Amino acid sequence: MSTDILITGTGMFAGRIALDIAATAKDPVTVVIAGRNSDRLRWLETAGNARAAMFGTPARFRSRRIDLLGPGASELLLREEKPGLVVQAASIQTSSVISDTGSRWTALVAEGGLSATAIFQALISSRMAAAISDVAPGTPLINCSFPDVVNGMITAMGHEVLCGTGNVAILSNVFQGAPGRPVGDLKILAHYQCLAPWRQRAEDRTGPAPRIFINDTEIADPFATFRDCQLTPEPAIEISGASGVTLMLALAAGRDWRGHAPGPNGLPGGYPVKLENGQMTLDLPPTVSQKEAISWNDSFERAKGLTTSGGQAMFHGRLAERLAEEDFAFSDGFEMANLEEVCDVMLALRQRLLSETI
Repeated sequence: MSTDILITGTGMFAGRIALDIAATAKDPVTVVIAGRNSDRLRWLETAGNARAAMFGTPARFRSRRIDLLGPGASELLLREEKPGLVVQAASIQTSSVISDTGSRWTALVAEGGLSATAIFQALISSRMAAAISDVAPGTPLINCSFPDVVNGMITAMGHEVLCGTGNVAILSNVFQGAPGRPVGDLKILAHYQCLAPWRQRAEDRTGPAPRIFINDTEIADPFATFRDCQLTPEPAIEISGASGVTLMLALAAGRDWRGHAPGPNGLPGGYPVKLENGQMTLDLPPTVSQKEAISWNDSFERAKGLTTSGGQAMFHGRLAERLAEEDFAFSDGFEMANLEEVCDVMLALRQRLLSETI
């Protein structure tokens, strides 16, 4: 039985993707959801097929129980399911860390930035990318786990990744749907760090703003123009999980597509993009060069975060300082080839800090 889209993971993010595919598919599409939570798998299969029937769409769902952390799990899935597209939405770091408080770990993430979790987010995604390189080269991979940073880690390991979901696409869709927004073609550049101000009340907003263009003219004050847009303090899964669905369905049907995505082809941050003949390229305003757009996005992690170059990962700014203060063995950086070892050390640090309340 053929598999058009393989979704790995059974959490809220994966569920949103699957159930929105069920409600919006226009062409026949077979989706397999893979993970180890049997109850959740049965429910997503049941709910997916129910929603497809409810909305009269030609989407069909199956589930596959597998421990994604088990040896050879990604390779086995690729060999047996032969997917046309892989959507990797599993992680050993829950997204709730964005809003959780009370432990020294959540305090470190709040102060040092979400790239403190990048190693955890990269673990399963890098394994799937490596498996695709080995077993099914050319299969598109959409990585949903912290793609602004992790997709660069994947390409630094010598593997391919098409793009991610959410982040820049959260803001682009929020602004696109905003009542009374300026009329015209909207394109934005946004690193994931640009989301934080929109989690604040309009009158309290501070922090980095995205670059927003309407008909190729840049908006001078995004905070004023889109004052009435508001994100939740928690992960905006209702938008972020859904944001890649139209792209996924276009890929499955062999159609071109245009929109926004984080981490296209392993680039840092998020961009306007277009998909033509299965290939993704940047779709920038004519006044912004590719070099400028990449440099602008890269500057966020260089100020506070994690970057990769030549197979080497480096921590920067307050994150590097906080990891050094906690005696993290790799606070000065590490080779991406050693990701699994580094992850083990980081897991021990996270466990220790989670046990210490503040």
